[in-house]
Amino acid sequence: QVQFVESGGGLVQPGGSWRLSCAAFGIIFKMYARAWHRQAPGKQRELVARISRGGITNYADSVKGRFTISRDNAKNTVYLQMNSLKPEDTAVYYCNTEPIYVVGHNDYWGQGTRVAVSS
Repeated sequence: QVQFVESGGGLVQPGGSWRLSCAAFGIIFKMYARAWHRQAPGKQRELVARISRGGITNYADSVKGRFTISRDNAKNTVYLQMNSLKPEDTAVYYCNTEPIYVVGHNDYWGQGTRVAVSS
């Protein structure tokens, strides 16, 4: 049974740094590109960053230069290092495969981890 377990969310001040982790279970981790998405209050979920199986990364313009996605295939874990955080980065962050993992006919999502950027 597949599981994506996001962790590391919290409250951080503007300008601060934070790191999120996401462990994957039930998939052959190294066979998938991975991605981080986020959903801010009242907004649609958006793609934040992705990393290919070979480690090539891409970022949304809103986080480019501030966020870094990385992966550790030995630990079945993907990370999101977030620097120079802004209040508009406040959201629930989700990890997934890229493209999004499907179970049956439905997109699978973990529970997410909440990041709040506020003074």
